[in-house]
Amino acid sequence: MPKIALFGAPATGKSTLARWLSAELDQPHTDLDDLLFTPNGPLPLEEFRRQAGEITRTDGWIVEGNFSKLADVVWHRADILVWLDFPLPLILYRIIRRSLRQLSGREDSAQARRLTWSKAFFARRSLLRNAIRKYRANRPRYVRQVAETAELGVQVVRLRGPRDVRRWKEQTAKGPAESH
Repeated sequence: MPKIALFGAPATGKSTLARWLSAELDQPHTDLDDLLFTPNGPLPLEEFRRQAGEITRTDGWIVEGNFSKLADVVWHRADILVWLDFPLPLILYRIIRRSLRQLSGREDSAQARRLTWSKAFFARRSLLRNAIRKYRANRPRYVRQVAETAELGVQVVRLRGPRDVRRWKEQTAKGPAESH
């Protein structure tokens, strides 16, 4: 049973790829945001780590989320770590496009229901500014942590854009003899 962890900046398609992998490989999918953000607010770090650890102690799973602070309980237990490492201009374009869809009511989600123009684009900690700040701050750390994870024997797949994702999906897809 495969154990796959996915991470990457916002708007890189983590959820879309994780759902596809879950269906394709018939494994349960967990979005770490769904664990962390409860109706009563975010979980304390130790409880978040405990719950993520329970999921990754099972035989097969697909876990997505941008939480490198859980590397030891998610990334290091994976067979494959997928890093969606897209260029910043593409990420910004996708954030703008998704935010406009959500603000216009064409896309409904928990995030969309909380989104305002200010939160998306204009506030000091807007989605757009946050994406730029985190991209610049996190990439060097991710490079180090991914290398450490690879040294533990975890296969690392670094996908640098949608074309790489399509190719990897074609390689990962079930062959004709295995499809339902």
